[in-house]
Amino acid sequence: MSCGADEKVFSNLKTVLKDLGSILVILGLLMLVLMIVSYLFNEFEVLKILFFTALLTLCLGLSLRYSCRNAKEPELKHAMITAASAWLVVPAISSLFFIFIEGMHPLDSLFEAMSGWTGTGLTMVAHPSSLTFTMQFWRSLMQWVGGIGVIVLMVSILARPGTGSFMMYKAETREEKIRPSVISTVRIIWWIYLLLTSIGIILFYFAGMALWEAINHAMTVIGTGGFSITENSMAFYNNPWIELAIMPMMILGAIPFLIHYKVLTGHFRAFLKDMQCRALFVILLLLLIPLSVENYFSLSGNILRSLRFSSFQLISGLTCTGFQTYDVHLWSGTALGMVSIAMLIGGGAGSTAGGIKLIRAVLVWKGMSWSLTKSLLPKRAIKPFRFWDRLLDEEETNRIVSEANLIIILWLVFLFLGVGVLSHVVVPSHTLSEIIFEVASAQGNVGLSVGITGAGMSYIGKVMLILNMWIGRLEIIPVLMLFRAFVKGLEPI
Repeated sequence: MSCGADEKVFSNLKTVLKDLGSILVILGLLMLVLMIVSYLFNEFEVLKILFFTALLTLCLGLSLRYSCRNAKEPELKHAMITAASAWLVVPAISSLFFIFIEGMHPLDSLFEAMSGWTGTGLTMVAHPSSLTFTMQFWRSLMQWVGGIGVIVLMVSILARPGTGSFMMYKAETREEKIRPSVISTVRIIWWIYLLLTSIGIILFYFAGMALWEAINHAMTVIGTGGFSITENSMAFYNNPWIELAIMPMMILGAIPFLIHYKVLTGHFRAFLKDMQCRALFVILLLLLIPLSVENYFSLSGNILRSLRFSSFQLISGLTCTGFQTYDVHLWSGTALGMVSIAMLIGGGAGSTAGGIKLIRAVLVWKGMSWSLTKSLLPKRAIKPFRFWDRLLDEEETNRIVSEANLIIILWLVFLFLGVGVLSHVVVPSHTLSEIIFEVASAQGNVGLSVGITGAGMSYIGKVMLILNMWIGRLEIIPVLMLFRAFVKGLEPI
């Protein structure tokens, strides 16, 4: 390798490591905040572990920032590699708490941390209520911050001028801008996020939860995460009022922040006019009716009971929240398939939800309809493509539909890879439809489970689901960029 190539590799590496250092600084600060919970609940034996872990994380982060202080501004390719790396490093460091405080196995701890930060909700903890208050809150805090993204938090706190902030923001699968400035945008997002979380706490408390439970569940529901501090998720309560309070909050978590902003600033019709919001309710309606009928005949024989449990699990799946009020292992393969479709689609782009996103599903659907109509018209006929309030020409239409198709195809490739691996390592009592459901839940960052995920599953299965969660959170492209950098070195970027 030439001297010039060596310098380019070193320059690229410094750019990545500087922003990774900034992210570790934010992680260290979050760990220090967690010490407040330990102090309030007199868990003094935990404070020492928190302090030294936070101190080491801060020192590592500050060292990277200082040693790479002259690094150039990141381009999108640098930002993608940083994002993919951060979503491995942050869970790895966070897993230390589960190892040293709760005594969990290192792989189970990494699984729990990855599930937390990616907002998935699949868990290795059999009894969440037995965790220390510190670890209960840490699980909720991971999902609350992870719902928006640790990089978005970094941008909002460590604000810097230039295009670097936008590149980092975009690398974490966000492109919407509420204000012209990215820094202003992320700060508005955080204010909206805090408002919605506060509403959730009040709503859940008056619906029947204890205050501690309301705080933790409001954080995980608005982050569409799904971790719970009770046994058996929301089935613990068996309370229709709590379920009615949770369902609208799950939907709010899956709606883009841009729409929340418009509604809060007086543009109430923005909610009804938005393509993704309309698609969300259309999909819910299209799936809820057959799902309720299927569960009516296969399980309950009671239409109200079927509607109650079907609607909650379906909303939880489509919004990628992962709260459960029923053991879906008892559902038929057909019912599981419907919820799997919902988990695959996911919530709106620019929200805290996972999946391939509603906008891509709408694009592919409209693209197929446009292509079919165009094929039936004369060759010289012009058929414009309407996307939101814009009319696109054929070239632009093909470009955006192709991009959506690419993400969906890659998403399905990794989904089937996960299904293939798990089908060889899970116990034979689980059917193929249940395996597909579990992998779709992991990669869609949902958290609904048929009982496959647990401390007793094989190491290979745990590693595969960790990869599925990581890939799903980053929407694949940053992951591929990181793999490419490892294989070919940093000089091609």
